[in-house]
Amino acid sequence: MTLDDLGWSPQFAAAFEEYRSKGWVPARVSLEHTHIYRVLMPDGEHLARVSGRLRHHASRRSDFPAVGDWVAVEQADDRDVRVHAVLPRKAKFSRRAAGDVTEEQIVAANVDVVLLVSGLDFDFNPRRIERYLLTAWDSGASPVVVLNKADLVDDVTPFVEEVAPLAAGVPVVPVSTRIPESIETLRSFLGRGRTGAMLGSSGVGKSSIVNALLGEDRLRTREVRQSDSRGRHTSTARELLLLPDHSGILIDTPGMRELQLWDSADSMGSAFTDIEALAAGCRFRDCRHSGEPGCAVGAAVETGRLSPIRLESFQKLQAEQAHQERQVDQRAALEQKRRFKVLTKALNKKLKEDGP
Repeated sequence: MTLDDLGWSPQFAAAFEEYRSKGWVPARVSLEHTHIYRVLMPDGEHLARVSGRLRHHASRRSDFPAVGDWVAVEQADDRDVRVHAVLPRKAKFSRRAAGDVTEEQIVAANVDVVLLVSGLDFDFNPRRIERYLLTAWDSGASPVVVLNKADLVDDVTPFVEEVAPLAAGVPVVPVSTRIPESIETLRSFLGRGRTGAMLGSSGVGKSSIVNALLGEDRLRTREVRQSDSRGRHTSTARELLLLPDHSGILIDTPGMRELQLWDSADSMGSAFTDIEALAAGCRFRDCRHSGEPGCAVGAAVETGRLSPIRLESFQKLQAEQAHQERQVDQRAALEQKRRFKVLTKALNKKLKEDGP
């Protein structure tokens, strides 16, 4: 195994140069636990911890290593591997962390292709696919829509035709683990040193696809409920896996109950190219497409050129992104206020100690 097999590139090599003189070596994060990581190096896999300096300077959750990250490590021995730095990410799939905290959670880093998996059963949901596509475009990776469980329907064509307009030129690939040749199609999006991330809700069959690509049942799978196709999270942690014969790298992720947007404002145009093209014909540049005079988007809905459900989804995601931006700005303002208080307190203490 070489660094190239793990996804190393000239970009990472250039970023690593400043650490080479310290005697540190590059490694890639394959699994993230609470306070410990598994990292891959040419000589194999090692357990590692972040250094005290890195922990001290990390002010946000996203400053810590994530699965897929390239890191600079110090290897004293097999049992003492320390992560000192995270190399700049070339791509990252992020979402807003679950809960009330306004914080970025990096689901997968340094990904070349995002495989967005949806099941062709009760789980099939075009609106959810739109949401995943929006976040995928924002990641910097190339999205591919994977319609799994194709064996459960008599004809996949209607499903592909329904998704294709939403995907704006993105490949839409129907697959089934019971049809091996369909799974082999996914290998064309990978290859030596290329990293793919499997993303989707619980029960869509991500782990089954990964097992088929691995050629072995390495990941645990469970049956979904027949009544609604809901499944429990078989994968409980994000994990980077090497495919056999240097044919690529996959990051398997737990099923997501929700995918809240993080920073997708710049990607709205890529995910909704049809609406963006229509909006160019609106009378007002700041048209909200909500009944304004001269709205080309509204006219397209009235004439049947644009689905009202599609427009509703666009407006909902746009409003969610605007709300997210306001919360991020508020958090930044509070953090700046907190730092100012700390600095003021330190300055007053220093002046008091120095005396008149």
